[in-house]
Amino acid sequence: MLSTKFTLTKRLLGLLMLIFGAGGFCAIVAIDLIRPAHEGGIGPAQQIALIGCAGLAIVGLTLIPLGNDPA
Repeated sequence: MLSTKFTLTKRLLGLLMLIFGAGGFCAIVAIDLIRPAHEGGIGPAQQIALIGCAGLAIVGLTLIPLGNDPA
């Protein structure tokens, strides 16, 4: 039986962070478009979540060029 150990690389971690950050950002915007709040617009909690998702995606982008070194 082959024993292969999975290693999370910086590139894979960066891609995952980019995907989840961009996906979360799109989901928050989509929810606001599908079910707009009674007051209208994006509220403070949504703004914090959007900033967090954007930050996660940006950090993910910076990890991708670091290559296949272990994370």
